Amino acid sequence: MPRILVVDDSLSVRKMVERALEMKGFEVLAASSGAEAMERIDSAMPDLVVCDVVMPDVDGYRICEFVRAHPTLSETPVLLISGIVNGAVLERAAQVRSSHVLRKPFTSDDLGRKVDELLAARTKSAGAADLPAASSDDMVALPDLKGILGQLAGMPGVRLAAVVDREGFLIEAAGELGVSAEVAGALAACLVESSEGIGREMGQGGLSSMILDYEVGMVLLHRAGPSAILSIVLRDPTALGKIRYYIKRALPELLRSI
Repeated sequence: MPRILVVDDSLSVRKMVERALEMKGFEVLAASSGAEAMERIDSAMPDLVVCDVVMPDVDGYRICEFVRAHPTLSETPVLLISGIVNGAVLERAAQVRSSHVLRKPFTSDDLGRKVDELLAARTKSAGAADLPAASSDDMVALPDLKGILGQLAGMPGVRLAAVVDREGFLIEAAGELGVSAEVAGALAACLVESSEGIGREMGQGGLSSMILDYEVGMVLLHRAGPSAILSIVLRDPTALGKIRYYIKRALPELLRSI
C-alpha cells in the first residue's frame, strides 16, 4: 500500500486531501508545517508527497528541494498544490523538479487521478534519473489571483478580500489576514448555497451577489464562476459602490486566475 505524506498548514485543506486519499486505499500521513514535513519524510519514507506551495515556515519549493537532495528519496514524486498556478509558479516548480502543480480548488477525483499517474510513472521509470516536470500544457501565464485580491484589499475602506471554493475551502486571500478568512469563507459558502436554493425555488435563478450589513461594516459575497465565491469585508460601507464597479471590471481576469 503506497504511503502518502500530505503537507498543508490549512487544517481544512489537509483533512479534505487526507479523506480523498484514504478513500482510495492509500496510507496517509500528515504534517501541518514544512519543518514537521521534513522530519516525517526522514522517518516515514513516503512514496509520494502532496505539499502546499505557500506555508509560513518552509514553503513547498523547499520541501521539494529537500526531497530531491535526500539520499534515498530523491526519486519520490512531489505534487505541489497552489491557489495560483501562473508562469512564475510553474517556472519555480520546474526549477525544484516538482512532479506536477495542481491548482486549487480541485476535486477528489482530480487529486486521485494525478496521484495515480505519478505513482504509476514512478513505477514505470524506476531507476530513471529525473521525475516528470510540470506538464507543458500548464505552462500558460495566468492572471495573478493574489495580485487581483491585493488590489481589492488595498482599496480605501476594504479590510479583506478572499476567494473560497463552493465547499468553503480558502483558495487565496489578501488584506487583514488576522480576520479568520478560512472560517469566514466556510460560513460564506454555506450562506451562498442556501441563498441559491431559495432563488431557484422562487424561480429567480442562481445567486449573483449578496450584501450583509453589520453594525461595524459590510460583507459583499459575489459569485466567481461555478466553483468559487469572492468575499470582500468592508470597514467603510460608503466604499461599496466603488468596490462593486471594480469587481465588475476585474471579474473576467479573476475567473481566468481560478
